[in-house]
Amino acid sequence: MSSPEHTDKIWKRAEIESPCVKLCVIHPKAKICTGCYRTLDEIGSWSSLTPELRRDIMSNLPERADLLKQRRGGRKARLKDQDL
Repeated sequence: MSSPEHTDKIWKRAEIESPCVKLCVIHPKAKICTGCYRTLDEIGSWSSLTPELRRDIMSNLPERADLLKQRRGGRKARLKDQDL
């Protein structure tokens, strides 16, 4: 049997702060996650960043939400993209 002290160490570990909401989809134009608003580079390097840098990034994420609120334009935008 495990001692209560041993069990506490397992369940009381320090987790990395993360804005992840488990809705992981990268927006094709904005190139940010539609769930947490981080870039692929930020997501990939998250566990190796300092807590200070992670908090700095998290403080800027709400501003990125506006990048995803614009409508993409539907059929008209797709036809325009084909002309390029």
